Amino acid sequence: MADFAATEQRLAVTCRRYPDFPRRSATVVRLVKHIHKLVNDSANATLKPYGLNHPEYNLLMMLYGTASGTMSPSELADATGEKSANITRLTNELCDMGLIARAASADDRRKLDLSLTPKGLALIESFLPDICGLLAREVRHLTVAEQTQLEKLLKKFLSGLAD
Repeated sequence: MADFAATEQRLAVTCRRYPDFPRRSATVVRLVKHIHKLVNDSANATLKPYGLNHPEYNLLMMLYGTASGTMSPSELADATGEKSANITRLTNELCDMGLIARAASADDRRKLDLSLTPKGLALIESFLPDICGLLAREVRHLTVAEQTQLEKLLKKFLSGLAD
């Protein structure tokens, strides 16, 4: 946590220079940013042997977790938080790798549906044990009750951002 100590020092200087600066709010937001970077870096390291990066993993997992097995590019953008241009690039890469397939929607031929291929499904099932281990390590210092509390707080934080 040495990296965050420097951030806290900078926040303290900012507060001395501008006393109305919301230190606690800034600390929370910067903690989220630091956590995001570490989670992303850990996921990338775990996924590298599988030839994937974290955004590609997220896209595959959104498809894997969908009951219908298909999503449109705009649904994937919403689910992953990626911009539509990045969804196009990511889906092109995953299609080129043979992990997902594109098809015209059965409901509306103007709409595109994306789905996992058997190769994509097999890859997900091969990396899931490593991802489960990573997730367990990432929360290992939190009790189940603390994880539940943090989940509720983060959902509350997220809903406040969406207003």
